[in-house]
Amino acid sequence: MSIRNLDYLFKPESVALIGASPRPGSVGFVLVKNLTTGGFSGEVMLVNPKYERIGDLACYPDVAGLPRAPDLAVISIPPRQVPGAVAALGERGTRAAIVITAGFGEGGEAEGRKLQQAVLDAARPYLLRIVGPNCLGILAPGVGLNASFSHLSSPAGGVAFVTQSGAIVTSVQDWAATRRIGFSHLVSLGDMADVDFGDTLDYLANDFRTRAILLYVEAIKNSRKFMSAARAAARMKPVIVVKAGRKAEGARAAASHTGALAGSDEVYAAAFRRAGVLRVFSLHELFDAVETLSMTRGHRGNRLAILTNGGGLGVLATDALIEQGGQLAELSEETLQQLNEVLPPTWSHSNPIDIIGDAPGSRYEQALEILVNAKGVDAILVINCPVAVIERTEAAEAVVKAARHSDRPILTSWVGDASTDASRRLFAEHRIPTYDTPEDAVRAFMHMIHYRVSQDLLMETPPSLPEAFAPSQDEAQAVIRKALAEEREWLTEPEAKTVLAHYHIPIVPTRIAETPDQAAAIAAEIGGPVALKILSPDITHKSDVGGVALDLEGPALVRDAAERMLKSVAEAQPEAQVQGVTIQPMVRRPGAHELIVGTTLDAMFGPILLFGHGGTAVEVIGDQALGLPPLNMRLAREIISRTRIFELLKGYRGVRAVNLDAIALTLIKAAQLVTDIPEVVELDINPLLADEYGVMALDARIRVQAASEPAESRLAIRPYPSALEEELPLADGRTLLLRPILPEDEPALQAAFALLTPDEVRLRFFVPMKTFSHMLAARFTQIDYDREMVLILTERGLPGTTEIYGVVQISADSDNERAEYAILVRGDVTGMGLGVFLMRRIIDYARSRGIKEIYGDVLRDNITMLKLCRVLGFETSGVPDDLTLKRVTLRL
Repeated sequence: MSIRNLDYLFKPESVALIGASPRPGSVGFVLVKNLTTGGFSGEVMLVNPKYERIGDLACYPDVAGLPRAPDLAVISIPPRQVPGAVAALGERGTRAAIVITAGFGEGGEAEGRKLQQAVLDAARPYLLRIVGPNCLGILAPGVGLNASFSHLSSPAGGVAFVTQSGAIVTSVQDWAATRRIGFSHLVSLGDMADVDFGDTLDYLANDFRTRAILLYVEAIKNSRKFMSAARAAARMKPVIVVKAGRKAEGARAAASHTGALAGSDEVYAAAFRRAGVLRVFSLHELFDAVETLSMTRGHRGNRLAILTNGGGLGVLATDALIEQGGQLAELSEETLQQLNEVLPPTWSHSNPIDIIGDAPGSRYEQALEILVNAKGVDAILVINCPVAVIERTEAAEAVVKAARHSDRPILTSWVGDASTDASRRLFAEHRIPTYDTPEDAVRAFMHMIHYRVSQDLLMETPPSLPEAFAPSQDEAQAVIRKALAEEREWLTEPEAKTVLAHYHIPIVPTRIAETPDQAAAIAAEIGGPVALKILSPDITHKSDVGGVALDLEGPALVRDAAERMLKSVAEAQPEAQVQGVTIQPMVRRPGAHELIVGTTLDAMFGPILLFGHGGTAVEVIGDQALGLPPLNMRLAREIISRTRIFELLKGYRGVRAVNLDAIALTLIKAAQLVTDIPEVVELDINPLLADEYGVMALDARIRVQAASEPAESRLAIRPYPSALEEELPLADGRTLLLRPILPEDEPALQAAFALLTPDEVRLRFFVPMKTFSHMLAARFTQIDYDREMVLILTERGLPGTTEIYGVVQISADSDNERAEYAILVRGDVTGMGLGVFLMRRIIDYARSRGIKEIYGDVLRDNITMLKLCRVLGFETSGVPDDLTLKRVTLRL
């Protein structure tokens, strides 16, 4: 990810238009008009060898003839001329360009792709950033810049809109104009040869003019870059996305259940959820969501009270709420009594609160005074339908008055058209969200809930694992490499179960028999009911070809069943290589649920986890949820909770709840397996039996292929970098462990802070602090390993259960050029060289990541830290705007 030189793109002081034209109706003409009439205060220079002047502006023959290097260039010339123009601009000193021109292989044409690469090659030596090609351009109304060929202009505002499609930009402009919505930026990325969603998110996240970021996504080119940028931006301001192409024609054929179930759109949904991005499904919904999130105050819960003067509209709102998974607030006896005292006897006496069609503004006001303080109410939806006897603005004024004193969100829906204008203007003036229909309002309320949940997930501290987990990775890979050496794509069932066992996933012992007589002998040794399955690398769905027989008791039955099975499979699939049969004891776990845990490889996001209702009808039932590795207990539980079967797993009507931790741990182990072993491309555990005592994998399939890249690089989220772990022997005989921090370490980090003296706190944080809040601790523990690193000195043990003795952090800028460091060593272990050790390791790490410079601010009276920095080669300088600080810098 990089925001290098994007300031020249979005805040230029001068712009050159390559391909300007005086011909009305041409793209060059529209670009000239937009650049010169949009309020841009900088210099505009035109380039076209055919003209000496266009309008009031001089026109230059080429880039070399420009009087000075423009900050930004807009290029609208034939595609074959673009690489030369970019090279000339870079040589002059231009640092950003928008390539409007199409014809760069948009349809997969090879010559166009070569031209696009030539543009990038021309830009690279000069660090010149490219937007496009094949784009509408960009608008930054806050600085008066309209570097696009849109026929519309937009007012300045706090919403940034980013899309690949130029047509969507003009549609959004037209739609927003009637709703008086202003923009900080409108960006058409086009083919995203260089600047993409990740770069733009990084820039806009730190832009003070932008309070919300809207994305219209057709496809993402770099999933890790996008995920990293989206997770960072979503912690700072709302990021809302519409994903086009949800219904892909002709889903690919897949050999595994997981591959068939994990559709492309579901994968995008899982990625957006993991990033903390709110997904919506239409442009109308996109802007409703912005209005809701920007106008409502802190949202506390999902219990909605509905206040209406029309009972039918209240019922519609209630239906929409329940269908979308919301909760109707239950009014307490105290609240009911208070409403009885101010409302007519014919009111509904329940939620929805129907205050009758003749309700004047005063009745709304009295009811709202009660609801804004009512227990069990988290938000209020106020609905008004037109009636002949009441002026509608009176009710709107009552809402405005109530909102001034309410600490919970109030949403409105004034149903109708012409008679609603005055009320809607009143709501807009007082920043109260309003919607055309009650259903729209309910959907907006659910946006609030989903957004809050996503934010909570970004910051929630996960519990420690319920058990230590150290997989035997080398042994598992040995099984897989043997299969690859034999040119097999699928592991046999016993091999797949062996791999699972190396990752501590409970399996049913499975034995192999080459003949029916061997199967009978093994059954006799097991001594009880057994399951018999065909063994063939060519047959993945065994039950489809009669390759499964259950509840066979006694050697004779097993022999007969094996003979029939081998014969029927040979007839059904004569080309399959059959190696015999497998025998395993029947597992008797009454009341256990059949689940599926699987992984598949997505072309964009890499390994994907799947959990759901399992068994032979898994695809018919269609109850599954997806997630991205790596996982922790909190993320695994969240995936489980998104399935319908979760309600059964929690227990019901005398049926005890299953061991949810065991299921979550199985998901974590499967995620770790595909994180560690790049040869695994598909995994099915189906069924995975689950009950109150734990889980058991009854069947498993694993598809493998030779790895073309390291396991870590195929993940959309950089996993825990275990290679940084290192043991440190101390002089007193103890051994500490240096390792990257994990989210589970938050309690231990807060405990370490509690041991600091007030002076140690002051020297580290510059201000007095009595507690280390969850929000602050989460900044240190819930990190993106692609952007920053926190190393801790602790002991071996489950994260979150061991003491922390020292912490060192670096946080790099988006260009990975400079990184700020911070270090903390507990006072009771100073003098043991831990500070030097931590600093050297973080410096080594920064150097390995290509970071050019480490810096930090140190209090002038922190003599120990300043001395340590001198020893390590840091240079010291003053901080101009704070005489109490010293800036220490180390160039790498």
